[in-house]
Amino acid sequence: MRIHLRTRHYSIRTEQAYVDWARRFILYHGKRHPQDIGAVEVEAFLSNLAVDRHVAASTQN
Repeated sequence: MRIHLRTRHYSIRTEQAYVDWARRFILYHGKRHPQDIGAVEVEAFLSNLAVDRHVAASTQN
């Protein structure tokens, strides 16, 4: 993921944020590989952020 972001010239801070959110997503789903996770799991993660963790909508986007 880092290599992909760097080849697209994302800033280091953006890279760190994206990698951290990907890590949180994977941990939330019991360390399952992202390829094995579908739309239902993505919705569950975003709902958890909004309802339980009170994360702003702009952060979720």
